[in-house]
Amino acid sequence: MDLAQELERIAGIANGFAADGERLTGVLPAEPQPEARVYLCSFERDDERAWLLLDADGAPVDDRARVREAASMTAMCELADDSAGGGDLSELRARLLTLRLTENPEGVEEADEAALALETAVGSPPRVASAAHLDAVGAATRRLERALGESSSPFAEAMRHAMGAVEELTREVEARYKRPLAG
Repeated sequence: MDLAQELERIAGIANGFAADGERLTGVLPAEPQPEARVYLCSFERDDERAWLLLDADGAPVDDRARVREAASMTAMCELADDSAGGGDLSELRARLLTLRLTENPEGVEEADEAALALETAVGSPPRVASAAHLDAVGAATRRLERALGESSSPFAEAMRHAMGAVEELTREVEARYKRPLAG
């Protein structure tokens, strides 16, 4: 079963956990631990959001540590994807192409290849939030930064600054979890 089919199956199950007036607004696949896929589901009613983590079989996960890991991994991957290459890889690749066609400076081809590799690493939704995905995006971003002549890593700096947002989402998921959490 491919990821889109998995998400459709889990969405069908998750809908069964929606309270009256609540609707499922997202199913985010994550593997905080290798080969331990879970699905972070968001529900909304008016301006209120609630969360529920389902395992691969569609059963609710009530272990606080697993819920925190899944929320953190999901947020970190989302932030990495949004920050990679300055946030707009298609725009960066277009600028590199223009630069190659007009001035063709040394290293522009390497930078374009690195940007393409980063675009491939980021991929397109849906994707599974995992340490492997974070590592691939981080390595491809660093390759691009080096090709562009960056001595420090703007990506690493952006990720450091984003850790507050990761923790904020994790606290929200815990505080607005649809079931009591153990641990």
